[in-house]
Amino acid sequence: MHYETLGYVVRDDIAIVTLNRPDVMNALNPQMRAEIADAMGQAARDARVVVLTGKGRAFCSGQDLGDKANVGNIDLERTLRDEYVPLLEAIYACPIPTISAVNGAAAGAGANLALAADVVIAAESAVFLQAFTRIGLIPDAGGTYWLPRQMGFAKAMGASLFAEPITAQQADAWGMIWEAVPDDAFAAHWWNRALHLAKGPTEAYSRVKTALRDSYGNDLDAQLELEAKLQGECGRTRDFKEGVVAFLEKRPAHFEGR
Repeated sequence: MHYETLGYVVRDDIAIVTLNRPDVMNALNPQMRAEIADAMGQAARDARVVVLTGKGRAFCSGQDLGDKANVGNIDLERTLRDEYVPLLEAIYACPIPTISAVNGAAAGAGANLALAADVVIAAESAVFLQAFTRIGLIPDAGGTYWLPRQMGFAKAMGASLFAEPITAQQADAWGMIWEAVPDDAFAAHWWNRALHLAKGPTEAYSRVKTALRDSYGNDLDAQLELEAKLQGECGRTRDFKEGVVAFLEKRPAHFEGR
């Protein structure tokens, strides 16, 4: 696939989507938002895991405030509904595992774009910044949804009100991300994480996502019923049969995924 604002490549069943506007720290303009949404759908058809990362020194600096389209009276409500909602839903609804490999600064909508992925792996030099109140706004692009769920209400409130940088190590310690990795090991580490998922039971991964997300709205009985349903579906896959045989034969399983 060819995109103007992204890099897109598939290797070893891993689709790598690279934000590619390094001259503006990979700031999000309308074209990039549309292309990311399209690339997520393409990745679900091409691969068994997708990695979202940035080119250059930043992951994503958020909304491109220097874009000519922002000169004058920008309609933020329309922009969020028409451009950000499809983008975030494409990431959230992606049926294969999604990883944000945060190589540098992730600010504003860029921070919350990263948090939309299933797993966030950050270089130790990376920072996360809910910069919105610095310009008189509230966290958007899903920030008010992700933050209290991933780092707790108190930390989410402080991060939103004070708009102070959160280091990758802090984000790791607070449960905001999966892990922070030394810069010199970062690229190899996220690749190995992605490769592990690409070789795994893709159908089970999809149902893990469903079960954990639905748990927020379920009581215990409803969640146990959902577990039974999803586990029954997993039990009818070739990967489950392969997993059991591999266990009995004391060898690694060779999952087919989809």
